[in-house]
Amino acid sequence: MIRNGLMTLMLMLMIPWLCCGKVMDVQGAPESVVWVVQLSDLHFSVHHPDRATDFTSLVGPALSMINPSLVLITGDITDGKSKDLLTTKQNEEEWVEYRTAMDNVIKRSGLDKTAFFDLRGNHDNFGVPAVGGAFDFFSKYSINGQLGRAGYLNSVTLQTADRKHLFVGVDTTMSVGVRGPTNLFGHPTDQLLSDLDMELSQWDSQSKQPISKISFGHFPLSFSATSHSGKSLKDIFLKHSVSAYLNVHQLSSDPPVNCSTDAPMANEFWEWEMGDWRKSRAMRILAIDRGHVSYVDVDFKLGTKKTIILPTFPLDSRLMSTSSSRHEYECHAAGPVSYDAIRALVFSVSPLVTVTAMIYDTRPGYLSLVFEGPMIKLEHNTSRGDLYFAGWNYRAFEDPSPDRYWLQIEATDFMGRSTLSDLRPFSVNGLSTKLSWTWKEFVVMGCQWAALYYPMMWCVVYFLLMILLIPKALLIFSSKHFTYKSKGLLNFIGWVSQELCRVPLTWYGFLVYLFYLVLFPWFIGHVFTDGKDIGYMTYMGWVVKSFNEDGKHEYVGSPDVMVVVLPHLLFVVFPAILVSGALAAEKHIYREHVLSLSGKKEDDPDQEGRRSLWYGYQGSRKSNSCVGDRWIRKVLLVICLAICGKHFMSCGVLIKAYEMNPIINFPVYSLTIPLVVAYTVYRTRRNV
Repeated sequence: MIRNGLMTLMLMLMIPWLCCGKVMDVQGAPESVVWVVQLSDLHFSVHHPDRATDFTSLVGPALSMINPSLVLITGDITDGKSKDLLTTKQNEEEWVEYRTAMDNVIKRSGLDKTAFFDLRGNHDNFGVPAVGGAFDFFSKYSINGQLGRAGYLNSVTLQTADRKHLFVGVDTTMSVGVRGPTNLFGHPTDQLLSDLDMELSQWDSQSKQPISKISFGHFPLSFSATSHSGKSLKDIFLKHSVSAYLNVHQLSSDPPVNCSTDAPMANEFWEWEMGDWRKSRAMRILAIDRGHVSYVDVDFKLGTKKTIILPTFPLDSRLMSTSSSRHEYECHAAGPVSYDAIRALVFSVSPLVTVTAMIYDTRPGYLSLVFEGPMIKLEHNTSRGDLYFAGWNYRAFEDPSPDRYWLQIEATDFMGRSTLSDLRPFSVNGLSTKLSWTWKEFVVMGCQWAALYYPMMWCVVYFLLMILLIPKALLIFSSKHFTYKSKGLLNFIGWVSQELCRVPLTWYGFLVYLFYLVLFPWFIGHVFTDGKDIGYMTYMGWVVKSFNEDGKHEYVGSPDVMVVVLPHLLFVVFPAILVSGALAAEKHIYREHVLSLSGKKEDDPDQEGRRSLWYGYQGSRKSNSCVGDRWIRKVLLVICLAICGKHFMSCGVLIKAYEMNPIINFPVYSLTIPLVVAYTVYRTRRNV
C-alpha cells in the first residue's frame, strides 16, 4: 500500500515534466531579448518554380544575418493546385521541392535543423484522407516529420537567465482532408484544445521566472470553427494570457486583431496575421524584450536586405496589450531599467558606423523632431545579434494621446548606406492606438464566419420560402392582392412574387428545389487525392467514410461548404426567383396594355378575338413603345443569361474540383435552375 502511494506520488511529480516540450537554452548576448522568424504560405508549386527559387536564394542569407533562435513556417507549404487552380490534390513533386529548398536554406543559414518548426495549412491537407497515409506527404517531407515531431501540437521553450519564452504550434487542419474549395477552415477538436490547455500551462506551477507565451498556427480565428462542445482557440488563449497568436491565411497584409474580454486585466492577446511568401515575398521577425513583444515585416519583392531594424522598446502603440502595458507603467512591473532606454535590434551584412534614434511630435500638425540621440551597441564576448540602446527621459514623453509621439531609427553602414525603420507611434503610458479597418479587412478578419454560416443560410432559406409562400397564401385565402399600381418596395416585391404564383410549374419548381437543397445531397464527388473514395455534400458538410476502425460515415467540412452553399443561394437561386417573377409581372403589364388598346376585358374567352387583337395592336404599338417593344423583357432575358452563366461557371468549377459528371453526379443541382428559368421565359413569351 505504501509502495502504491509512493508510485502515485512519483507519477504526479513526473507528469508535468513529461508533458513539457523541448527546452532550448539561449546562449550569448543580448540576454534580455530573444527573436524568431516567421514565414508562411510558401505555396511551392510545379507551375510556379520561382517561389522555391526565390525562397532558397533570399531566405538562407537573411537567416544567416538575423540568426534567430527559431524559424516558424506556419502552413500552406505547397500549393496543391492544378495550373487552372480548379483541381486541388497533393503533388509529391512539390513536397520534394520543399525538402530540397529547406535543406539548402538550413545549410546557407548556418542554423541547426532543430530550430525550424513547420505545420500544415489547408493546402497541405487537400485530399488527404488520413494522417500518416500514403498521401500525407507532410509527415514524410516536412521538417517536423523528418525530426519525428508527430501530433497536432509541438512546443519549445526558449530559456534565458531571467525569463522563459514558450512557443506552441497548433495544427487545426481537418482530420479528414477533403479537396478544395470546401477545405478552408481550421477545425480544433475538444481533445486538441485540452492538449493545448495543458501545453500552455506546462510552466505555470514549476517556474518562478516570468513566462511569455506565443502560439502559432495557420488559420486566423475568424476562419476557425468551434469544437463539438462549443470551445474555441480564443477561449484557451485568453485563459493562459497568451501574448500573441501568429498566423496567416487570407489577406496579404491584414491588420492585427486585439482579442480581449471585459474580464480581468490579463485577459487579452494579439492575433497577428502576416503577408504570404507566394505573392508578397514576406518574412516576419518577432522579438521579445523583457516581455515586450514587437515585430517587423521584411519585404523581399525588391531583393535582398542589407540592413533590418526592429525597435523593441518603446512598443508600437498600435500593437501593444493595453491592460498589461498600462499595469507595467503604473507599477513598474518590468523594472525601471525596462523603461530607461530606447532599444532596437539591428541586423546588417556590413559593419555599422552610426545608429540614431529619433522621436517626432505630431501635435504641431507635422512631424517635429524633439529627440535625436546616438544608440550604443551592447558589447559582449559572445553575441547572437546586435542590440542598440539610447538613454532617454521617458517621463518627458508621457501623454494621454497614444499616437502623439512617433519613433524612427536610422542605421548607416561603413559604405554610407542609410536604412530607416518605419515610423511607429508609441505610448509610455501603456495606451493603445485604435486601428481602422477597410471593409475588406473587416469582412475577412472581423467576422466569425464559422458562427455566422448557419444563421445566414437559414435566414436566406426562410426568406426565399416567405417570398414564395406568403403571396401564394394571399392569392388563395385573401381577396386583397398586390398590384403594380400601388407604391412601395414591399408592395412591388409582393406583386412580383404574386405574379410568379400565376405560373404554377415555375412556382412549384422553385419550392420543390428549396426543399431538395435542405433535405437531400447536393452532389456526389471524389473528395480525396487518389480519386477512389467518393462522398456526397449537403449543406451540413461532406459525408465520407471514416478511416478509423468502425468505418462509419461522418460529416466533415462544415462550415467550409459555405463557399458553395451561400453563393448558390444568394447569387443563383434568389435572383432566379426574382427574375422569374419579374418576367411574369412584365407579361401581366404587357397583357393589360394590349387589352386596353382594344377595349377588351382581360378575361375575354374569345380566342379568335385575341388573335385579331394582336394584329390590330401592331398598328398602334408606337403609342407606348416602352411596353409595346417589351424592352424590359429584353433586359430580363439578359439577366437570365447572366444567372445561368454564373451557375454554369460554378458547376464547371465543381466538376473540375471533384471530378464529377453533371448528369450523373448532380443533375438536380446543375439543371433545375436553368430549366425552370427557361420554362418561365417560354411561358411569358409574346402571345396575349
